[in-house]
Amino acid sequence: MTFFSYDCAARLSLWLPLLFASWDVTADEPAQNAQGFLEGASLDLLSRNFYLNSDYRSPSPSGKSYRQEWAQGFIGTFESGFTPGTIGVGLDAHAFLGLKLDGGKGHSGTGLLPVDSDGRSEPNYSSAGGALKINASKTTLAYGEMLVETPVFDTADKRLQPEYATGFLLNSHEIEGLNLRAGHFTAFKNQDSSSAKGNFFGYGANTEAGGISFLGADLFTQRPIGGALYASELTDTWHQYYGNLHLKQNQWFLDANLYHTWDTGQALAGAIDNTALSLSGKYTVDAQAFTLAWQKINGDTPFDFVGGDSIYLANSIKYADFNGAGERSWQVRYDLDLATFGLPGLKFMTRYVRGSGIDGTHAPKGGAYNPFDAAVGEFVPQQGSGGRHWERDIDLHYIVQSGAAKGLSLQVSHVSHRANAAQAGDDIDRVYVIIQYPLGLGRF
Repeated sequence: MTFFSYDCAARLSLWLPLLFASWDVTADEPAQNAQGFLEGASLDLLSRNFYLNSDYRSPSPSGKSYRQEWAQGFIGTFESGFTPGTIGVGLDAHAFLGLKLDGGKGHSGTGLLPVDSDGRSEPNYSSAGGALKINASKTTLAYGEMLVETPVFDTADKRLQPEYATGFLLNSHEIEGLNLRAGHFTAFKNQDSSSAKGNFFGYGANTEAGGISFLGADLFTQRPIGGALYASELTDTWHQYYGNLHLKQNQWFLDANLYHTWDTGQALAGAIDNTALSLSGKYTVDAQAFTLAWQKINGDTPFDFVGGDSIYLANSIKYADFNGAGERSWQVRYDLDLATFGLPGLKFMTRYVRGSGIDGTHAPKGGAYNPFDAAVGEFVPQQGSGGRHWERDIDLHYIVQSGAAKGLSLQVSHVSHRANAAQAGDDIDRVYVIIQYPLGLGRF
């Protein structure tokens, strides 16, 4: 698939004909989203108060047995409309401010706040960015810093500040029930950083040598049976392909996800030939939902990804992804909507996932998953043979339904993870408390 071997300019030269081809259908019509730059604009501010503690029940890599931070964040977003005409122009922008409320040197490193050279949490940090966008008919091309949501590259929003990526993103809805997307990103802002020049890191892969490109489609988006097909390239590291098929029918939701990854170019993470598969089924009856899921990783390396949420497998959950080399895992989950019991806005969830069969000892020697350790004079794989682990999550989420505090939400989560030495994960108990209040500042 030679598309993913070209540089950025070559990629855009291939995407743009697709863009303009879609414009030709309605070339004499004004852009359908052109309400006007300010007439179609919105401004929002989200207040996010985040408390996180991690209690390590086994020695952690940092030597800390306990990490705890409490912080207040403010996330402002501006989304313009488009200028009138066949081709509309717009601008999206965001700004962030994070303030430390609690977290000493001995407890830093939860990911809520940057850590200085002395190992202390920074008292505050801030960032801002934006993207220029152009629109014609039902197609938009954006360049700048933005959130990205695709199965092969997805920025995360799991801490105080969302992750952002800088590059090009194309979205096209010209064909009913089909959403085409393409992107190329080379700069990244991590969740605890003010800089947009950082890099995303996976289990062994990273974006330091270049960037990530992708092309894909969400299929039959308005029908009970849907799916998706995506392909991506991480510079000189891998080609990754993704397929999804799902069915929504009455009380049932069935979902299947498949990834295949193999190395390319200089193979900076080493040789990779990996297939990851998950199947899940959800049954909803009245206020309750029951989910069962199964997941399998085939290959000598873990299923790897960059970008905090770039894994759409069923058993990638709160703490662990259950993506070790050769790993198979299963999940049972229970959801309850307490509105039925007179408590609208209150939801409860609990799940349990167990993984086993991990064997990282066959990962190619010298690659990112089995590097040479000069201190011991031999290759040391990330995971051993016979790895196994489990995770249990409990989550309570409440959203105020009316009154002056409408939209205010409180989420309390508890996570427990236990693993043997071969799995190489932490034995940890983690507590999240998140209070969010959206301040919709409205339209202009």
